[in-house]
Amino acid sequence: MDADRLKSLLERVRAGELSPDDALQELKDLPFEDLGFAKVDHHRPLRMGAPEVIFGPGKPSEQLAEIFASLAAKGNNVLATRVTDEQVAATRARVPKAEHVIAARALALRQKEEKLGKGTIVVVSAGTSDVPVAEEAALTAELMGNEVARIFDVGVAGLHRLLAHREALAAARVLVVCAGMEGALPSVVGGLVGVPVIAVPTSVGYGASFGGLTALLAMMNSCASNVTVVNIDNGFGGGYVASLINRL
Repeated sequence: MDADRLKSLLERVRAGELSPDDALQELKDLPFEDLGFAKVDHHRPLRMGAPEVIFGPGKPSEQLAEIFASLAAKGNNVLATRVTDEQVAATRARVPKAEHVIAARALALRQKEEKLGKGTIVVVSAGTSDVPVAEEAALTAELMGNEVARIFDVGVAGLHRLLAHREALAAARVLVVCAGMEGALPSVVGGLVGVPVIAVPTSVGYGASFGGLTALLAMMNSCASNVTVVNIDNGFGGGYVASLINRL
């Protein structure tokens, strides 16, 4: 249930096209639907402008499939992140139109094509090893109604590659920059643009990268004042926050 659907429902009741009892039936799952093992938050689009997203790890396949089907029944876009092949198979048996987006390690259902963002979100990755996290960010932003552009493999080991995209960077309303190793790329991008940069540290790197901790600390200590940081490998968080900013 989102604001537009709720308004339409109330207008149909006022016009006599829908009885109060039928409207109540449509509203019965507000604010959540209790599946026994999970309470699915159907009220979230009304509160936050985007439906609940499913975090895949740790969920039995059939439970993830049931949650996914519950969200899909409301007509919204649905996203499940970090899914396994078993979770994908179980979910697609219930929701055949769900798409396994392998590059993002996610399962997505596109039921709305509306554009809610005011500009373009540009998702940047330092190297090709960072692409799965970057694709998670890009997919999240797309499903939340944003125009998304991708610029991949433009890390600081070859800055000429990044500068070749200067025009696209300058046209962005907000950027999501994913990098591992020493995590320097968001600071460089931040110094080139005058818009928010969401830095996403990845766990890519050798031993002293400490599974992304080095990149995380580097990004948190960025001297570019337009850079802010989400958790290690949290492409979803980067894409989500970028989407909220893009609606302002």
